[in-house]
Amino acid sequence: MSRDLRSYMKDTSVRLIVGALALLFIVGDGLIWLIYGFGAAVMGLLCMLGAFVPIGLILLFLNYQIGS
Repeated sequence: MSRDLRSYMKDTSVRLIVGALALLFIVGDGLIWLIYGFGAAVMGLLCMLGAFVPIGLILLFLNYQIGS
């Protein structure tokens, strides 16, 4: 068993982020679907995806390194 704590921290952070996004999209949009119907769920999904576009662009620019 490896004792690389940085690798463990990175893996744990990725799992937490993926889990949070899964909860948001599956549970959140599922509740919208149950309460308001299919059309509202599609609109909720589009709004959630639209909100993540700027976040993704910011993360892309922060992680982009020139020359490497």
